[in-house]
Amino acid sequence: MKRIGIMTTGGDCSGLNTVIQRVVTGAMRRGWTVIGILDGTDGLCASPARFVEFTYDTLPIETARLAGSWLHNGHAGALNYETAAATGRLNEFNRRVRKSLQELKLDALILVGGNGSLSLAWENREIYSDLSLVCIPKTIDMDVPLTDSTIGFDTAVQQVVNFCDQLILTARSHHRFFVVQTMGRDCGNLALKAGVAFGADVILIPEIKFDIDELVYHIQEQPRDYGIILVSEGIRIRGHSGRPADIISRKLTAAGVVNRTAFPEHIQRAGDTVASDRILAVKMADAALNAIENNETFVMTRVHDGECDTIGLAEFFAAGEITSDPKIPNMHTSNAYVSPDDPLLAVAYNMGIYMGTEE
Repeated sequence: MKRIGIMTTGGDCSGLNTVIQRVVTGAMRRGWTVIGILDGTDGLCASPARFVEFTYDTLPIETARLAGSWLHNGHAGALNYETAAATGRLNEFNRRVRKSLQELKLDALILVGGNGSLSLAWENREIYSDLSLVCIPKTIDMDVPLTDSTIGFDTAVQQVVNFCDQLILTARSHHRFFVVQTMGRDCGNLALKAGVAFGADVILIPEIKFDIDELVYHIQEQPRDYGIILVSEGIRIRGHSGRPADIISRKLTAAGVVNRTAFPEHIQRAGDTVASDRILAVKMADAALNAIENNETFVMTRVHDGECDTIGLAEFFAAGEITSDPKIPNMHTSNAYVSPDDPLLAVAYNMGIYMGTEE
């Protein structure tokens, strides 16, 4: 009988509770014990480590659709990679995490995290050398290499679309445009998918250069005097600092275009988990449990051409664009971005959506 652990790390999103519940269900059907680590690596740094042993009733299926993580994702200011790096305690942090994992006597650990968490796990793989490590990718940014989907992304897209669906009604009433800024960090997938789904007049993403004067002209030439301009938070506007939506709003105002800014903020990481994310959670939970059963380690579940399987963390890390972590010296993150070959870009251009310079 195996004893496995599961923890969620990084930012929260919808679908975390679904994947936790599905992991627990699948593991217990195999006769395994499941330990839920509270607050991710923060919980492992506590003495003793903070955890709960799951039963079938711990996370009922009727609550598994809810956003957030039942296991929590960490405390602000607690000892974690960032705070340990800032205070020169990284070696101590690594020792404490490994010691806690040894004391929990786990055969395997499922880590549910984004590209930062997965990159850190690979860069610090000696911590997990005494057990099988299986990672499940979750992020609303969709910036994890080598997977077609990540848990939480589809729900975040739906949340942005819902936000714009309501906002367009007041936009029409007042003959104005709204500049809506989405999350996504340096990846434009969230803004792109939500913008095409909603029918935005403009979609700006970090991967495509744009001219702000062309943008203004595009809005001035629209057949209606209201609409939505969707802006990914990671775009850069030469010669300006501040939030991109505010900069664009000021430019539009100067050109006589009536507009307001709107920031959906953390509702993008909330909302009941949509069906596609729940299906993804089942697939990835099953793939993770199968990997543990097959004694795989340092692997990540992924979806490719509709199939869910595992790939090595080394492959994941090498496949992305490697950048230095700004908060953790000598650490790196593997990033994925919107591909210039993404067919949705052509769809957006064909629908008359301004996205910048078409290559």
